[in-house]
Amino acid sequence: MSTIEASELILNKRGAIYHLDLLPGEIADTVITVGDPARVEKISRHFDGVSHKKKQREFVTHTGRLGQKTISVMSTGIGPDNIDIALTELDALFNIDFHSRTEKKNRTRLNIIRIGTCGSLQADVECDSIVASTHAIGLDNLMHFYPFRMDDHEQSMLGAFRQQIALLPALQPYCTTADPHLLATFASNCHAGITVTCPGFYAPQGRNLRSGLSMPALNTQLSAFRWSNMRILNFEMETAAIYALGKLLGHQCLSLSTIVANRQAKTFSEHPDAAIERLIQHVLRNL
Repeated sequence: MSTIEASELILNKRGAIYHLDLLPGEIADTVITVGDPARVEKISRHFDGVSHKKKQREFVTHTGRLGQKTISVMSTGIGPDNIDIALTELDALFNIDFHSRTEKKNRTRLNIIRIGTCGSLQADVECDSIVASTHAIGLDNLMHFYPFRMDDHEQSMLGAFRQQIALLPALQPYCTTADPHLLATFASNCHAGITVTCPGFYAPQGRNLRSGLSMPALNTQLSAFRWSNMRILNFEMETAAIYALGKLLGHQCLSLSTIVANRQAKTFSEHPDAAIERLIQHVLRNL
């Protein structure tokens, strides 16, 4: 098995993975990811004990115990580019031997559960409700750099998306799917449907402050999309990248999001912190 060179697998002075500043053993195989670093402590305060804390740039990690289970919560920062770093380095912590710099024979499958916020694209999916992303459509370009292959189910969804949504020719979306076991475990009392992942917060999500929009009808088209009796419920900035890269690396992934803005009704949550706390409690209850 070939050795991974120092320029490819970058370790710091203590031998920890470069961006996350973590060593194997400082992270659990069940990981809750959040975008906001401040949200890490809002989750870990519910643990029965915290054994490891690390902070490096936007990547904050707390590992601890909840009942008999060891879990970690880690902030990724915002966007698919940060997911590229976070998931690749998480996988390396379990599936690469840092001493020999070779892949391990026996692979570890991680459970990765995203807790996030998002905007609703449907008037009836109201602020403060929770969306479980059964599928994700990526408008970002992250997976163009990986040998990701969609299955027939995902190809069918992508075909319908291309027929119904008028994208600029340069945009090449991809489709991916949640882990069915995690979905069955966590999706109760949630809206379940398709999520679109955008590479930005303003124009990519149809917000026009001063710059204008190249696709002014995009949100209307996304809201009207239908495929196999399903519809697009929400959009945000990480889910498709987590699902696709997680699947490529052999991990089980699920994204759960609190609606803080309803883009159809033009409303924003009056109590977003309380709504996010309800999502946190929902996830921890079902772990």
